Amino acid sequence: MKIRPFATDSEGLFQFSAIYATITVVVFASMEYNQGIRPVVPQAVTPMTQPAEKTPPVSSAKLVACPVAPRQDNPPYQKGEPVALFIPCYIDQFYPEIGRATAALLERHGVPTVYPAEQTCCGQPAFNSGYWEEAGRVIHHFCDVFAAHRWIVCPSASCTAMCRVFFGHVDPDPRIIGVGRRVFELTEFLVDILGVSDTGATFPHKVALHIGCHGRRELGVSEAPMQLLRSVRGTTICEIPNVEECCGFGGTFSVKMPGTSLAMGRTKAENVVKSGADVLVSPDISCLMHLGGILQRDPATRHIRTMHIAEVLTAGVETPAAHR
Repeated sequence: MKIRPFATDSEGLFQFSAIYATITVVVFASMEYNQGIRPVVPQAVTPMTQPAEKTPPVSSAKLVACPVAPRQDNPPYQKGEPVALFIPCYIDQFYPEIGRATAALLERHGVPTVYPAEQTCCGQPAFNSGYWEEAGRVIHHFCDVFAAHRWIVCPSASCTAMCRVFFGHVDPDPRIIGVGRRVFELTEFLVDILGVSDTGATFPHKVALHIGCHGRRELGVSEAPMQLLRSVRGTTICEIPNVEECCGFGGTFSVKMPGTSLAMGRTKAENVVKSGADVLVSPDISCLMHLGGILQRDPATRHIRTMHIAEVLTAGVETPAAHR
């Protein structure tokens, strides 16, 4: 399915709503097939109308480091151990080339990969929409599918954070938490677990890096993707002003509060333009889909491409035939 660039605000938001609804239906339909679970499409949530709390101005606010989500990284990885790929819904349905790049990147560094065909979703759409019971069913299925795998790698910081941080909120069962803590974001696994500092890629472009909120705040993964980008030959790293600010996507947030989401996205897009980059890179394709739609609908910013970091880290590198 080819998704055309957003043409207008309303058209773009309608298109995203259609995409999100499609993924939700696909996820729960697949669960219905596997476990007899009835698909549930999230309904609109009525916003709370409590008065906003006063916050200090940005200039006086102190940045507090967020604790890193616990992970099961001991005993350390042993050469030749297989890694199970968890490919999120967005990538599976709309950006399969990212999944292929992920597998190629790992195998290039001597890591055998397997793809459990029974996998569906991490449960984040239902969890974020308040459907914790339905999310729990999806999470249990996830843990059943990946229970036998010691190492699980995902090319999405958002979905990785769902597994590592929020599985335990839905079900405190040690088995559920244990599987969740074995899920690693791709660049985190390459740098922290494998010790990779250079993927051998060549990408002669001006690149800006966006780290989504789940990666930066929940996982504490921001250095690993930047370290790998710096090693890419020919790449010029461009710094985004106010780089820690959210892009405004937030999954269901962008559907429930489209005006706020779009305003935040436009601010981030303006900062991307200020960076001077011609390619915006991120470990999260969901953020890139949001920002890419905003950038593409404006003729003045249409020249800025969006690419998942796995695609950049495999650029100019011979790809195994199995992943072309």
